[in-house]
Amino acid sequence: MDFMARTQARQPAQPPASTGGRVRYFRQKQDLTQTQLAARANVNQGYLSSIERGDRSARPATLRAIAVALGVPEAVLIGEGEGHDAPQQLDTRELPLFGSIPMGPPSNSQEQLEMFPVLRHLWRADRYCLRCEFDSMEPTLKRGDIILVDYRPGVDPVFVQGRICACLVDGRATLKRVSVEKEGERKLIILRGDNPATPPALVDQTREFAIQGVAVCLVSREL
Repeated sequence: MDFMARTQARQPAQPPASTGGRVRYFRQKQDLTQTQLAARANVNQGYLSSIERGDRSARPATLRAIAVALGVPEAVLIGEGEGHDAPQQLDTRELPLFGSIPMGPPSNSQEQLEMFPVLRHLWRADRYCLRCEFDSMEPTLKRGDIILVDYRPGVDPVFVQGRICACLVDGRATLKRVSVEKEGERKLIILRGDNPATPPALVDQTREFAIQGVAVCLVSREL
């Protein structure tokens, strides 16, 4: 008996009641190993294993990432809602998809090349999708990942401490994690990549700086 046949033979006819059991059920239904699903969802494989065993509860952001990686609504993994076990087409809405950070409102940008479908509950009129083109945010974000971004021009960096933001520095676009520190009376904005090989960039009052958007979540990752 091959691997697929063995997997199908031990699968229950209906998804289990627990969230961890449901994650395992839909993972095996797609013939994915824990390692493969963990890579898709950008979560630790040991953490994923403990979720499936029921030893730990999935954080909301982790559950959302696993649902996106499996292509099922979060409610299906939680087991909520009438008819959640019945096969259903995902309810999606389209948002603009950019390969570089737009310099203005996404809906007005001339850089828009295509649209990208996101789950309905993630859709907002002031959101857009951004394809990551560089590796400065590895391992959190990988080259080719598509992330959902809230368009928030001019937001005070203090209010997005530690968040990954789409920024403009001296007219150049960059995707970095933002933090603010004080040096005497001066306020310094520090832009950091999660890749340890990427040096932090200091932004003081002599430079033009603005936040264009704040990263919300990962919506697509190719293997």
